[in-house]
Amino acid sequence: MDLSNDFQSWASAIQQRTEQALDQALPATNIAPNKLHEAMRYATMGGGKRVRALIAHAAGEFCGADASKIDQSAIAVEMIHAYSLVHDDMPCMDDDDLRRGKPSCHKQFDDATALLVGDALQSLAFQVLATPNLHPDASHQIKMMHLLAVASGSRGMAGGQAIDLASVGESLSQTELEYMHIHKTGALIRAAALLGAYSANSWDEARIAAIDHFAQAIGLAFQVIDDILDAEADTATLGKTAGKDANSNKPTYVTILGMAHAKALAQELYESAVEPLKAFDHESTRLIQLAQFITQRGF
Repeated sequence: MDLSNDFQSWASAIQQRTEQALDQALPATNIAPNKLHEAMRYATMGGGKRVRALIAHAAGEFCGADASKIDQSAIAVEMIHAYSLVHDDMPCMDDDDLRRGKPSCHKQFDDATALLVGDALQSLAFQVLATPNLHPDASHQIKMMHLLAVASGSRGMAGGQAIDLASVGESLSQTELEYMHIHKTGALIRAAALLGAYSANSWDEARIAAIDHFAQAIGLAFQVIDDILDAEADTATLGKTAGKDANSNKPTYVTILGMAHAKALAQELYESAVEPLKAFDHESTRLIQLAQFITQRGF
């Protein structure tokens, strides 16, 4: 991956400040119920590339938001994402024993604790967004909470997961697969971008429109790359069980399009994501670099 040292330093700094913000927001393990709080930290801290946090910060910077305000949006989305992974790995869902290179939450603890971890992380995400004075306009702050709620629920991530479970062994068209992933993966990525942008006290609609287009395209690209990596990368690289989708007979971009066409689609989506950002010259550089980072994962 040919990305500048400047971007790598920026990404590392955002990842570190996200870890710090999560550490402050998550209940300490010495607070009852101790086991639940330990499991919440286990599932959330010290893992993953924090792609959604990076998206929130890049979009927020693009709109002139204060980094400390973006932090709250970033960790709220990361908590929703972590909860979704905990539930996704459970035996009633994808039944996976490995996540981020370590035992899944239900394997490290137990099924009941893992279920409660997801519930508690979801609640905490909205508690974070409800922090007093997160935005000077309270009605705007409510809009941010509404955005995350829709992105997380039956019209977003949870709905996409339901479609995914119902599609095992089925033959989907590319349009049907895209519909599923616009909800399952794309909705939360779009929420991360818009929440980052909305963390600013004010913004112009042209920037919001560019960010929204960017997020929708890069959200699909993210899933295409995930499908490619699931087919090509090994378990150590992925931090989760390689080949899981194929073994579970799930429809993916690779199984529907073939590897070459899936890679071509990822490139098309990258180009679509960055096109409206070019009008902003150097001000959109970070978002364009981030799009490159997302579409070159593992390559």
